Amino acid sequence: MTLFILKRLLIAFFVCLAVSAISFALMFLSGDPAIAIAGSGGRAEDAAAIRVAYGFDRPILVQYADWVWSALHGDFGQSIYFNIPVSEIIGNRIGVTLTLGFVAFAVALIVAVPLGIAAAMRPNGLIDRLALILAVTGQAIPSFWLGLMAIVVFGAWYGWVPISGTEEWQGYILPVIVLSYYALPAMMRITRSGMIDVLASDYVRAAYAKGLPAHRVIWGHALRNAVLPLVSLAAVQLGLLLSGSIVIESVFALNGMGRLAWESLLRSDLPVVQAIILLLSLLYVALTTLADIVNAMLDPRLRGGSI
Repeated sequence: MTLFILKRLLIAFFVCLAVSAISFALMFLSGDPAIAIAGSGGRAEDAAAIRVAYGFDRPILVQYADWVWSALHGDFGQSIYFNIPVSEIIGNRIGVTLTLGFVAFAVALIVAVPLGIAAAMRPNGLIDRLALILAVTGQAIPSFWLGLMAIVVFGAWYGWVPISGTEEWQGYILPVIVLSYYALPAMMRITRSGMIDVLASDYVRAAYAKGLPAHRVIWGHALRNAVLPLVSLAAVQLGLLLSGSIVIESVFALNGMGRLAWESLLRSDLPVVQAIILLLSLLYVALTTLADIVNAMLDPRLRGGSI
């Protein structure tokens, strides 16, 4: 198990290194960053002064090493638009995104797993058909449209919950429901398919033949093996919820990192975009690596696999 963890951590390290290089390269994709910072009305002298002030006149590898070292210490540079540290801007926004993402993920998981199990117990039954309708509609309806409809119905017509803002916890209700509905279909379907395969296996039949009650067979025997693909998918879905909440944050006017990324792109505030991409990518890598380790703990056969 120790060797397996070390291999996965080594892979994660190289992936993080590649992500940091791509994030750093974003600063130079549009050309000379000094000219971009100086603006359309800037002079050549202004661009030259900016190159010296920001260190753009140094070799590119030196700039990259210095940027990575600073990022490891929480320093992502200065915002071009606000002229304050990027870490301060992100610190004020990251709480909204993390709260929205983790709560939406928890809601989706709590609904998807029991629903997938119930659908697998009686394939083509009523619950299975209802779950299929839920999955199809969840994948077909755009999240922005669902968010707008939720605002109109539950916010404007009935006034049950706030339609924007996070001053009160009620402001998270509609965004969480809409965002969790995006992740629910995939997790429900993979739980259902995994349970159908496991329930047809010999050891489950043997457990029933021994007279074990259904709840012990399902929760104590079948779910342990059926949950393996769900763990990997759940890590991916959580990463997508955290990094892909830009639409939901924009629809509900939430000041999170997704909305900040969009605003920074419009302002050409590349240091902020760099930091957001780096942080969310590293979080995504950490989640998938953790999922691999958890799967290996649940199924010892995975520990002997290749890198």
